[in-house]
Amino acid sequence: MIALLFTLLGVGLAIGLPVYLSLAASSLVALALTTSIPLTVVAQRMFAGINSFTLMAVPFFIFTANVMNRGGLAPRIVKLSNALVGHMRGGIAFTVVLSCMFLGAVSGSAPATVVAICTLMLSMMVDAGYSKGFSIGLIMASASVAVIIPPSIGMIVFGSVTGTSVGELFIAGFLPGIVYGASFMLLSYVYARVRKLPVAKRASFREVLGAFKHAGFALGIPVVIIGGIYGGLCTPTEAAGISTVYAIIVSVFIYKELSLKDLVKVAYESAVGTAQVMVILAGAGVFAWVMTRFQVPVMLTNAVMALGSSKFAILMMINLILLLAGMFLDPASIQTIMSPLFLPVALSVGVNPVHLGIIMVVNGAIGMFTPPFGLNMFVASGVTGIPLSTLIKTVWPWVIVSILALLLITYVPWIAMVLPDLLYR
Repeated sequence: MIALLFTLLGVGLAIGLPVYLSLAASSLVALALTTSIPLTVVAQRMFAGINSFTLMAVPFFIFTANVMNRGGLAPRIVKLSNALVGHMRGGIAFTVVLSCMFLGAVSGSAPATVVAICTLMLSMMVDAGYSKGFSIGLIMASASVAVIIPPSIGMIVFGSVTGTSVGELFIAGFLPGIVYGASFMLLSYVYARVRKLPVAKRASFREVLGAFKHAGFALGIPVVIIGGIYGGLCTPTEAAGISTVYAIIVSVFIYKELSLKDLVKVAYESAVGTAQVMVILAGAGVFAWVMTRFQVPVMLTNAVMALGSSKFAILMMINLILLLAGMFLDPASIQTIMSPLFLPVALSVGVNPVHLGIIMVVNGAIGMFTPPFGLNMFVASGVTGIPLSTLIKTVWPWVIVSILALLLITYVPWIAMVLPDLLYR
């Protein structure tokens, strides 16, 4: 049964079936051929996979991201980032990374971040002496930090599947997101120093203050979300709804770069984006249920513990499996399918569920730009016209650097747990 299930999933992905269809169809066929369970359970479990109050935050955050991205957010964020770090060695590259971190904190959307930063920064980096391959690789990799820094859809899904507090996951994601972004800054600094790239003039205090003022309302979104949650004013789902209202007010009435007519288009795009996420979660939900029904998590835990109870080795195994899965699946599918498998294994060696959630989210971020199916690569190819085969060659240094950051986050739990421990313990 289990072998058949995973074989069917692999075949579906190999022949190009959509992810949600590969997950649901493999579950349906495996149940039909090996059990007498009524097949109506597939539809029931698909609905159950998305029937969660926590997941109601997903459409709100998608809508917020689309509103702010169409409402003049990105240029203001880039200007602020450049005022803060543009004068350093590798300053333009630093600006890219910091802009992605800010945009991630506002929108949580890696593909949207790729589009915005490619449009605004790619030609500037090339003009400043960076190779085009280095520049596009940095943008694809840095945009993935949006998956880690809250608000994060991956964290919402992990919390929904495992019962872990989404609020704790959100606050735990800040330092890992900074460490992850800093690893790209370090490689950029080495590159700029080796190539002796020029250093820009430092922005004056007045210019920095003006940039903050210009982007202040945009940066208010994470303040609204995190402040509302940790101030005890609202749940993460309610904070998502509030952030949507805030984004509309800022984009339409303050920045005045989004008309009410455009808002209707954004709503349509957000509905489509929400449907794409939810149908994947539905397919992953039935797949996860089938694995649980046939005790795959229990068998995996027993098999791992039979090999040894080394926490170091088990975390390494989890990372290897997640990195491999990230090459073929999107982060939401990984969270839904793998979380029930790895949670009992991690708990058996004393790993905190919040720390496990951060490890899984970081792996999902790396998968966003890992060949052959990293979504950021496809988006970047569409925006720039650069063939996918060329992008694959440019991305490997960034994959290696991000894996080093992942290992640091994995084996130094303090990075993920210090803020939750301060606020919740």
